[in-house]
Amino acid sequence: MTTKTCFMALALTLAPALAFAEGCNYGKYDQQAMSCAAGTTYDASTKTCLPTTS
Repeated sequence: MTTKTCFMALALTLAPALAFAEGCNYGKYDQQAMSCAAGTTYDASTKTCLPTTS
């Protein structure tokens, strides 16, 4: 095998492992926006929508 072929084989072997190390959900949940129905607001401590009282 030539050196170039060895490096390509190594890169193709490690690519799935490196992608898996990143994680499937990396940053996915950090970017979600919470929306509540009309008349409710989002409460971060309970992570639910609560009725708005005024």
